[in-house]
Order: sequence, then C-alpha cells, then structure tokens
Amino acid sequence: MTALIIDHAASRAPSSEHPHEHGPAARDTAPSRERVAMPPVTVNGVTVSRKAIAGEVQNFPARNPGEGWKAATRALVIRELLLQEARRLDVDVEQKTDEDGRRETVEDAQVRGLIEREVRVPEANEEMLRRFYENNLRRFVTPSLYEADHILIGARRDEGEAFAAAREKMLSLRSALATAPERFAALARDCSDCPSGAIGGSLGQIGPGDTTPEFEAALIDLVPGEISSPVETRYGVHLIRLTRRIDGRQLPFDVVRERIAAYLTEHVYRQATAQYVSLLVGQADISGIDIDGSSSPLVQ
Repeated sequence: MTALIIDHAASRAPSSEHPHEHGPAARDTAPSRERVAMPPVTVNGVTVSRKAIAGEVQNFPARNPGEGWKAATRALVIRELLLQEARRLDVDVEQKTDEDGRRETVEDAQVRGLIEREVRVPEANEEMLRRFYENNLRRFVTPSLYEADHILIGARRDEGEAFAAAREKMLSLRSALATAPERFAALARDCSDCPSGAIGGSLGQIGPGDTTPEFEAALIDLVPGEISSPVETRYGVHLIRLTRRIDGRQLPFDVVRERIAAYLTEHVYRQATAQYVSLLVGQADISGIDIDGSSSPLVQ
C-alpha cells in the first residue's frame, strides 16, 4: 500500500530516556485472528477478495477485529480505485529501487505515477512561509536544557510494601536536606540506587524526553538550587535538585525556512491527494463498505 494514501501504523522509535531510565513494555496491538463477518466488496464491478483483506489486516492494528477488517478493506478499495484510474489513463512509469535495493511492484509504480501526474501541489511562496513562521513562533524554539542531580530509592510500583518503604525513606532524606541542603551529594553517594550516586547524583545535561514524564514535570517546575519534593516514577522515588536551567532560544526565520517549506509542501500534498481520492470514491460504484467521497472536484 502506498504510504502517500494510507498511513500504516508505524513502529515507535526507541525511547530517548536518560540512560538510567528504561522504557515500558510495548502495548500488544497485534490484530486479532477472529473471523469477521463482512459482505462481499466490489469496486466498479471488481471484487476485493477476503484473502487480500485478511492479508492486509496485519497493517492495521485495531481495538477489535471489525475495526481492523474495515480499515484494511478501505485501504484495498482505495488502492483498487487508483489502479483502475491509472490503467484508464494508461499511466506508464518505471519501477523505482530504494536505497536498500528493494524494487517497487508494477502496481505500486502505477499508483505513484498516477498521483504524480494528477495531483497538483502549489508551491508555498515567501509570504506564506513567513506568515506560517510568525503564526507559529513557539514551534521554532530550541528545547530548554537542565543540569540536575537526583537521589533514587528504587522500588517497583506493584511491590506495595517496598514502594511504601521507599517513600518513607525519601521523606526522611527530604527532611534532612531541608535543614542541610549542602548534604545532597553526600546523601546521593550513600543512599541512591542510581549509578549516578557515585558522582553525587549528577545526571549532567538533560532535555525533553530524556527522563520519565513525572521526573520531567517536576524538573521543569524547579528553580536553580531548589530541591523537589519526592517524585514517584516507575523506577522508585526520587529527589531532584536543579543546578542550572538553559532556556531555549528563538530560531530565526532563515534557519527554519527550508523546514517550513518542506512541512507545508508535505501537508498540502497529503491534503490534495486525499481530495483526489475522495473525488474518485464519489464517482465510483463501491459495494460492501461505506467510504465517504465527493462527486464534485471542489472537495473541502
């Protein structure tokens, strides 16, 4: 299935959390093998086979078999529509080979050629690029960075007694630091269950996504020199001391101009492609599944 039309569920990138953190187990989104009762599906008289739909379901993880089956069916119906249109217009393109040496199928090449030929995408001019920049200044700021230390009393949330004990020990450490904050590094060396304890609890310079959400939220609220209240995460209970904050800076237009142009081009391209597909759907005779379309080229 061409990615320009239907976005299959993508695998998440590996966690970028700090080395002392470990990402949670991935949620099981494998499609169910339960058989789904669906009527026969045809596109302008051409049948979309149940076997093809069953093979496509794996690309559409869903909460239940019915949702996955419908999503896969929609994808194959749209693909069939595009192939029929490509053949009607006698679209003839060469098959491309990617950087890994994989060659696209003839049908994929036909779909790609049809979209390249029929979908017109206006290029954003300088005024549009600058207007987008001015209206979205907060999107073009470098992330804030933090230099911080922490103490960790390790415990798992599902181990009730151990986690309660970790919480009590951390409250005791927090009480001691309230009157003697200069002892933070020494207490980290003596008590912390994180390897950073050996260097006084120092995590060095960290940024967004480097730690767990709870840890990051507590860190953002601190001012330099301040020590947090106990912070609970899936690793245990933490005390965090912020030593330095480096605020993000606004990136100038010239630095992000190409990024904005690429984003707007991709956004408009996807929108135009969706409108083109909607027009084909509106003109087609499709049975067995309902797909929204338009009989007018003025698709909003």
